[in-house]
This record gives sequence, C-alpha cells and structure tokens, in this order.
Amino acid sequence: MGNNKITVLFVFGTRPEAIKMAPVIQACERYPDRFDTRICVTAQHREMLDQVLEFFDIHPHYDLDIMTKKQSLPDLTALALTGITGVMEREAPDVVCVQGDTTTTLVAAQAAFYLKIPIAHIEAGLRTNNKYSPFPEEINRRLTSVMSDFHFAPTEGAKENLLAEGFEASSIFVTGNTVIDALEWALIKQNSTGLHEKWRAWFLSEHGVSLTNHVKTILVTGHRRESFGEGFQRICQALQIVARDNHDVRIVYPVHLNPHVQEPVYSLLGNMENIHLIPPLDYEPFIFLMSQSHIILTDSGGIQEEAPTLGVPVLVMRDTSERPEGIAAGSARLVGTNVETIVTETRRLLTDRDAYQRMANVVNPYGDGKAGERIVNILSQQMRR
Repeated sequence: MGNNKITVLFVFGTRPEAIKMAPVIQACERYPDRFDTRICVTAQHREMLDQVLEFFDIHPHYDLDIMTKKQSLPDLTALALTGITGVMEREAPDVVCVQGDTTTTLVAAQAAFYLKIPIAHIEAGLRTNNKYSPFPEEINRRLTSVMSDFHFAPTEGAKENLLAEGFEASSIFVTGNTVIDALEWALIKQNSTGLHEKWRAWFLSEHGVSLTNHVKTILVTGHRRESFGEGFQRICQALQIVARDNHDVRIVYPVHLNPHVQEPVYSLLGNMENIHLIPPLDYEPFIFLMSQSHIILTDSGGIQEEAPTLGVPVLVMRDTSERPEGIAAGSARLVGTNVETIVTETRRLLTDRDAYQRMANVVNPYGDGKAGERIVNILSQQMRR
C-alpha cells in the first residue's frame, strides 16, 4: 500500500465476468486517492470479451490472450496460471479481485494464494451441491471460496451457504449482485441516448428480426457443458414443437460459438420459419433484445439475475440452479432439458395471463444496483485494518 493507496488487481477472462466486474472497477476508479486500479484479462473468451470492455470503457493493463481453438480445460488452466502468476509478481498487488466461477477465477485465486496475496471473491457462495452441475463451475467456485479472504455474497442465501461450510461470518459481506448495477447503467445509457429505434432497425436489417409488439418474442440462450449432446438435442426438439404450435410467436436464438452447441442447433432448427438463429450478440443489443422479449429460455446464470429487472419471466433449462432466489421469488422456473416440461411451461406462459403476470411482476431478489459501491467501501475498510 505505497502512498497509502490500495493496489487492487482485477483478473477476469469472459464476457459475464467483465460485465459483473465493470461496476466494481468503475467504483474503484472513482476514488483515485484510495485505490490504484490494475486490470488483467486472460481473454479466455476473446470474441465475447472485447466488446464488453469497450462498452464499459475498461482498459486492461495486461491482456494474456490465452484463447486457442478447441482448447481443453487442462491447457487453459496451465496457460492462465503461468500468465497470471507473472502479472502478480510484477504488480505485487495488495488484493486480487476475482469474480464468479470461471477457469480464470479459479486460476487467479490459485496464483494469488501461491504468492500469499489476499483474495476478494465477488459473487461468492453460489452452490448447487452437485460437483458436475454446472461443470466445471461448481468446483471452481468452491475452491475459490476456500482460498479467498473476503467473500462478497450477492444474497443472504449465498451467505448462508458459506456459513454452513464453516467460513467466518466476519469475512462474508452481502452486497447484492453487480450484474444489476451493470444492467441499470446500460438501460440508462440506452434510454438517455434514444437507442431503442436504432437497435430495432439494426435487428431488422442485420438479422431479419422484427421486434414489434404485435408478435411475442421468445429469447433462447444455451451454452452449458452438462447439456452437450442429448441435452441440446432435447432442447432443440422442444423449440421445434413450440415454434410449430405457435405461428404467432418468434423465437430468437443467438447461438453460442461452441461447436457442441452450433451443430445440433443449426441441424435441428435451421429450417424453422419462425426461429431466427443469429450469431452471439454484443452486450448492448442483447440487453435491448432481452427488454423486448416476452419469455426467456436459458441456462445462463446472469440472465436469471437480470430478467426480473426487465419484468421478463425465465424458464431455466437446467436441472439445478445455484441461484434459487429467483425460483423462490417466482421470477424463474426450472424446466431442465426435458422436452415435455419445456413445451408445457412455455405454453403456460403464452396462454395463461395470470401465471405470466405473477412471474413478470416479481421484485428483483438479486440486488438494487449499488453492489459495486458497497464492495469498494468494504474493501477500503478491510484493507486498512
């Protein structure tokens, strides 16, 4: 802590991490007298990371650029550990901030642990209690918790998980989820600059998708490793039935770049008239698409957290969720990858107005948009003890 400033090193590698780190980085940078903010990206997901950095005006000091084609988890882990360790040795930060449950998260925590640097884990305490679901995220976050010194839990439920595992209450802080900060910032930016009509025209010209109020839009996203193979085939079969039975509904599916997702999706859904398969979207148009959707079918954690702010019901295409708060509150429902369940629950939301409104009107249980500021204030207090 030279010059009484706290040197904070943020390490992340994927688009979701960047979105959820952005509010904390922005909060740190608002206090240059208290923090020396340093940023290292592994670029674990190169294509999807860069546009988020630009959108939130984040400028990394280090870019390890470790992504390669058909990368295995062992290769990714080894490359990241070597690269991140070098950065930490050079910077000698007072604290390392990691987020969530990616391979970058685990490896950055491990590198900091080896160098005996304090670790702050943002979005700590999420659990499914099934080590293979989601894979490898459940073990990534559990191991990260074991190495962390400060646990920034997004909800009381996440705090309870950590307490049940024996972590000291004094090291756990309930802050809300930073994804809500990022979403609210993005919505304000869109509304204040009148971008709605720009994005509406862009979706029509670029992807042939007409986002009007006359047709209900179902947004689909999917990328989880545990659904590769039969799981994705069942999801696609369910979407075929929904599209066939509801000609007045449009399904918009930004298809993840992973070949395990691309192959079944394009082969099974490529010729359906009211299914639009489009490339992955940048964060800003994706937020607009979410806001224009009637229902979201997803296996994404972040979308489960964002959708209640937008008043959009979520059907979660997973067997377990480490985000039970939305399910308990009623904004989300687990449907797994079962064809009949996905079709039945989608049909219910399309036809039962009361059931739809009950899910759409839930107050967001994941945060109030002030998590980033809370985390930075707590870090400042804790590191000066």
